[in-house]
Amino acid sequence: MASISVGAHPISVVGIGADGWEGLGAASRAAIAAGDVVFGSRRQLALVPDGIAGERVPWPSPLVPALPDLLVAHGDRRMTVLASGDPMFYGIGVTLAGLVGPQALRVYPAPSSASLACARLGWALAETPVVSAVGRPMVAVLPELADRRRLLVLTPDAKAPAELSELLTHNGFGGSRLTVLEELGGPAEHLVTGIAANWTEPPGAALNLVAVECVADPGALRSTRVPGLADEVYRGDGQMTKAEVRALSISALAPAPGEVLWDIGGGSGTIAIEWCRTHPSCRAVTFEQAPARRDQIAVNAAALGAVNLDIRGAFPGALDDATLPDPDAVFLGGGLTQPGLFESCWDRLPSGGRLVANAVTAEAETLLLNRHSVHGGTLRKLQVYRAEPLGGFTAWRPHLPVAQWSVVKP
Repeated sequence: MASISVGAHPISVVGIGADGWEGLGAASRAAIAAGDVVFGSRRQLALVPDGIAGERVPWPSPLVPALPDLLVAHGDRRMTVLASGDPMFYGIGVTLAGLVGPQALRVYPAPSSASLACARLGWALAETPVVSAVGRPMVAVLPELADRRRLLVLTPDAKAPAELSELLTHNGFGGSRLTVLEELGGPAEHLVTGIAANWTEPPGAALNLVAVECVADPGALRSTRVPGLADEVYRGDGQMTKAEVRALSISALAPAPGEVLWDIGGGSGTIAIEWCRTHPSCRAVTFEQAPARRDQIAVNAAALGAVNLDIRGAFPGALDDATLPDPDAVFLGGGLTQPGLFESCWDRLPSGGRLVANAVTAEAETLLLNRHSVHGGTLRKLQVYRAEPLGGFTAWRPHLPVAQWSVVKP
């Protein structure tokens, strides 16, 4: 929903590539020339010849907090915004649409960096995932890695290819082939190729993206987006939902793209982290009262690329925070016997929201039975055995049985 009004004239948002003014079509040139004020980075503004368009205003830093005031201040003028490539591909056009609404924009896209990269590499654009590390930690790449997979990584600066190669090497993908594509579409376009584990190239152009052809190291632990990662990938004090129960719990929570999870009693962060890994747009808030465990959740989240995880303190104290998003699903892995905890979660859960609660003690299980009698849903008990050596033989070792209640709020 639009949050500000910018007057009678639509904002022209013009994508411009590294080939500059010469690469623009007639409509894009006309939109720039008609602007009373033209916004853009200093690099973008320098691509427009002198004498064309009106006042030029470089973007401030940081941009996003200043953007509403800038638009309001110039609301009575014809505004043109310059963007890199396609404004709606990880670009300023998306931000503007959220602020003023799509009806207040006229967007003139140029080819995106992903389109140009796939054209150079001969890759199918529709089948190539794109990960942005601009304004986000590079570890956002990790959930996308899989042997023989191809992906594109949007980078923030010239140092990023070396950072990416180090990340891949330390996470079992040192044999991956990297191609750094610099200044795509411009006269200084340049490609550099190498293997992640052997990467020694010095920083090149700041305007670049990296194509990755993933090669998993022999014996590397397999960690996909499918829930139920091996327990060994997590650090901590052992307080975690084990892999088998974790897979069934997240299945019951049924994450969908863009949804928010509340994870009550984070422990090692396993449920929240794997919820986030199911899709790049999934978010989670995990509540953990112990500072040491909050620290270990942060370590685990970084190691597994869960960049959309918000780590908070004890619940329900955080409920008064206006920044706390409403949940689409709630996981109760701890605190079931805490008075008022269930009610606080249930009240904030919307109609159609899901709640899943796991219990290992008799007291907590009794509460689940009582909740089920009031709200319905599904009860099941999970028992996992793992094979372990016993002398020269193999024996089945039982884990604690887990009672699980799952329910959809009417």
